[in-house]
Amino acid sequence: MIRTVATLSLLLLLPLTAAAAAPCPGNPATLGTERVLEVSAATTPRVGRKHFPATLALGPKELVLTFDDGPLPETTPAVLEALRRECVRASFFLLGQHAQKHPELARRILAEGHTVAHHTYSHKVLNRLPIAAAEAEIDRGIEEDEYAVYGQRRRDPVTPFFRFPGFASSPALLERLARRGIVVFGADLWASDWDPMTPEQQLNLVMARVEQSGRGILLFHDTRAQTVQMLPSFLRELKRRGYRIVHVVPAGARGLLR
Repeated sequence: MIRTVATLSLLLLLPLTAAAAAPCPGNPATLGTERVLEVSAATTPRVGRKHFPATLALGPKELVLTFDDGPLPETTPAVLEALRRECVRASFFLLGQHAQKHPELARRILAEGHTVAHHTYSHKVLNRLPIAAAEAEIDRGIEEDEYAVYGQRRRDPVTPFFRFPGFASSPALLERLARRGIVVFGADLWASDWDPMTPEQQLNLVMARVEQSGRGILLFHDTRAQTVQMLPSFLRELKRRGYRIVHVVPAGARGLLR
């Protein structure tokens, strides 16, 4: 019965993840999500120019918003609310230990149309571990994320997207993830929100980096209060300056229900 309910829940939620982007109904002033980009390990096993030679096929002023380390009840709901108000879809790289403690938030992320991706169980720096221990940390994180969202523990995730904590990859781990069909996300730019600063300072910093880069995968943390406070102003500023949001989903997600 549990398996049946979980499968039904997945079928109900997947169209939200893979649906074509649309503006907020009756509110053209919002930023919105410009388009959906399907990503496959077969063609782009590793993305993000800060760490790898290639990145996503984005046009001028196109951004992919990503959030790491959640979900946390103190901060993640406010991030989701800011995104909802602007009809923006993002990708959340969850920690398994947080998804385990707050499964209702993990399910809410997916239910509101965002991509649920993976970031290990407890944020260990993987290139300092024996490879078997590193892979076990990856798998435990995936299993807890999958159980929280879909009600099934499995090592082959519904959305095969992964980001290394601290971007601390190794050639052996990258090869193993590629063999498993899991796309490794780096970043093209970030907000440095691990450093304490005011929301205003963070907004100025990240906008300067966005303007310099012109496009790319942008990294935030939905666990940081300064990011929560900055996000509404940031989204409005992106709209004012003509930037567009791209939502990434796994290749083939659109056709799962056809």
